[in-house]
Amino acid sequence: MGAATPARYPIPLETPPGIRHRLASGLERYFEFEALGTNWRTELLAGLTTFITMAYIAFVNPSILSQTGMPIAAVAAATCFSAAVGSLLMGIVARYPIALAPGMGLNAYFTYSVVKGMGVPWQVALGAVFISGVVFLLLTVLGIRQLILAAIPAELYASVAVGVGLFISLLGLRDAGIVAPSPSTMVTIGNLRDPKTALAIAGLIGVAALLARGVKAAILIGVLGTTLLGFLTGQIQWQPHSTHLSDLSATAFRLDLAGTLHMGLLEIAFVFLFVDLFDNIGALLAVGKKAGLVDSAGRIPRVNRIFTADALATIVGSCCGTSTVTSYIESSAGVAAGGRSGVTAVVVGILFLVLLFVAPLVGVIPSFATAPALIVVGSLMMTSVREIDWDDTLVAIPAFLTVVTIPLTFSVANGLAIGFISYTLIRVFSGRYRDISWLVYALTIIFIARFLYLRG
Repeated sequence: MGAATPARYPIPLETPPGIRHRLASGLERYFEFEALGTNWRTELLAGLTTFITMAYIAFVNPSILSQTGMPIAAVAAATCFSAAVGSLLMGIVARYPIALAPGMGLNAYFTYSVVKGMGVPWQVALGAVFISGVVFLLLTVLGIRQLILAAIPAELYASVAVGVGLFISLLGLRDAGIVAPSPSTMVTIGNLRDPKTALAIAGLIGVAALLARGVKAAILIGVLGTTLLGFLTGQIQWQPHSTHLSDLSATAFRLDLAGTLHMGLLEIAFVFLFVDLFDNIGALLAVGKKAGLVDSAGRIPRVNRIFTADALATIVGSCCGTSTVTSYIESSAGVAAGGRSGVTAVVVGILFLVLLFVAPLVGVIPSFATAPALIVVGSLMMTSVREIDWDDTLVAIPAFLTVVTIPLTFSVANGLAIGFISYTLIRVFSGRYRDISWLVYALTIIFIARFLYLRG
């Protein structure tokens, strides 16, 4: 017999499972799983938790921006697409568990102040958003945003986290119906006999009990469990509607840059820029602090990538047809579920892309089901209060003002600004003015000018 015929094709050196293992190991190294003490299961769960907590924006943002005359289906598609792009950039490039989406407050300013209040066409307003995003990117490339972040006094880091925790809890209590507006006392106790409020309270107790038992998926289980109870008790009114990527054509690239410059709306672009800057910093500080991503000196690694992702997301959002995209405080929910790496944000981004096609399935989750998650996350963020030196007046009073004004003014930017101003003025008038850097002085002046401008 002759020699065996050699195989026409070489036997692969690695089996597909081996290739998959090497790919997974490479991704784990890139996202620093070992250093952060995380794993795939935790990151996937955290991403799903963050997504469910903030998925409301896919329905709330279109309802607000549609009042400008923008097609609601197009805005819904733009919301999902810009959130997906922003979150993917944050996860892959910056490698942080921070999700992005069109910001609440900024969409209200876009609609009620700029378009309806000033009579500016929505196309022109989108041009202002685009300009703010470009300027944001330039400030990042020049290193100015990083200098601003570094200039924030370390004493205010913890107070921002605590204030944001109270803010998130207030949102959750409001969504649950546990607190309600009052013309005489501003807020009061809600109608606890309301079935939806009762379901939210049941969800809150359930989440707390699961956390006490050490269940990492406690928040996610609580949201889904409360939703299921809502179904069983007939408290969920579901009106399905579909959203498709093709809907973007009604608003995509309809921004009017020439109109923005012609109407002299650069000051509007400045407001978009300013509010986004400090909302983004506030969210970054709060989420980064809770995730343990801020070092003892108050530095955040790869901060330039974080800001770049945020700026690019705003530019993409304005081109698609939505208001400013920013970092979301709700990312704290995923961090509380164990999220530490960029995989958390990547999962959120992928789910927002999926939401373009299965929006009705996510739309079934009501606000009273996500309210317990917000309340619990807020309580978890209160641990940072221990890092504030309450015996030092120079630290305690600015920290206190920051903590209370974030929820009471319904704005992270306002709270941070008031904390900054009080920090500077107290030190100046107590004779400690040499302790303050020139950039802190400059930011304080800008903050004061901001309040004067907004008041006028």
